Amino acid sequence: MDAIVLHGVTKRYPDVTAVDGLDLEVPEGICLGLLGPNGAGKSTTMRLLTAQSLADEGEIRVMGLRLPQQSKQARALMGVVPQLDNLDEELTARENLEVFAHLYRVPRQERRAAVDRALALAQLTDRAATRTVNLSGGMRRRLLIARGLVHQPRLVLLDEPTVGLDPQVRQELWSLIVRLREEGVTTLMSTHYIEEAERLADDCALMSHGRIVARGSPEELVKEHAGAEVAEHYASQERQAEIAALAAEAGVPTRRTGPSISLLKSEQLPRSLEEALGPPNVRRPATLEDVFVVLTGEAVE
Repeated sequence: MDAIVLHGVTKRYPDVTAVDGLDLEVPEGICLGLLGPNGAGKSTTMRLLTAQSLADEGEIRVMGLRLPQQSKQARALMGVVPQLDNLDEELTARENLEVFAHLYRVPRQERRAAVDRALALAQLTDRAATRTVNLSGGMRRRLLIARGLVHQPRLVLLDEPTVGLDPQVRQELWSLIVRLREEGVTTLMSTHYIEEAERLADDCALMSHGRIVARGSPEELVKEHAGAEVAEHYASQERQAEIAALAAEAGVPTRRTGPSISLLKSEQLPRSLEEALGPPNVRRPATLEDVFVVLTGEAVE
């Protein structure tokens, strides 16, 4: 069974259509990385799945339950980790978890064990009695995740789980998310950190302008849209424009990276184009970032 199903889902606001006929299915037991630039519709999709926002059109099912009609039952089966920290700073780490264990109706006799398990999963057992205001940023983010897991949900929604964190703290959270995968929890993770998706996601969906524009494993997406190798030519803006025009004429995808222009699928370049451009300054393996830029655009909106 699919843990998440969205068919033809649309969400409009007065000045923008945030989600536009979205189709997305997430099988149980996988980690899906939902990628896209700011404004692509990722956070709106998360709000639709928790019934914080209501779709104008389309069908949404979570764990087989229809939203918004059965949103209360669906929420009981999912854990939600928001992008913004909304922990109660006056409570300790344990008390924050106890409140949510009560709200999620974990049986009274099971609550202590549930809280202990969540603290251990987030590596916060030795900080259980520490007031949240005194926890570091990384600890607070781990506590947010623990809070979403205290009732042992079958589905976890992570909205930009490592945004704004130092690389060292991000690595800690990656380990926690890996543990979720190992336990068979279905995870939907919205992120704009490409490396995060490459490391953690079984499958990725690239989102742009409220729609899914590509779907597959990181390896499949790179192979299909970027090839095996990228050739980078360092050149002036004028020469980059010339190279882009020649590449487009030959059907070769490109992306610009500051002082250089990159030709994707360079292992398949026509000989005529190679002769016209000359040898590249750099040859490197293609990455998911190349796919992201080519499919969602280079400009920041």
